[in-house]
Amino acid sequence: MTPDQEKAAEILKGHRESIDRLDSILVYTLGERFKHTQAVGKLKAEHDLPASDPAREEKQIKRLEELAIKADLDPEFAKKFLTFIISEVIRHHEKIKNEG
Repeated sequence: MTPDQEKAAEILKGHRESIDRLDSILVYTLGERFKHTQAVGKLKAEHDLPASDPAREEKQIKRLEELAIKADLDPEFAKKFLTFIISEVIRHHEKIKNEG
């Protein structure tokens, strides 16, 4: 390996360590988020509220798009990501409601 390749390999190692750490943060953050959405789902089921709240969902998507722009992240990616999460939350809420 040339000295330049060794330097590049060391830089690559640092980036990969950061990526691994951030992936862990993402997973634990999503886990925490879903704990709260499960509690919301139980509350909705107990009070016969709809599993979905389109007005809130739209507001959250807009908010995340704005945050993505500030974070220099593609807002369309952020929108797709949150839309996927919301669909999972709604699916969980409907499951909770049907079990109760």
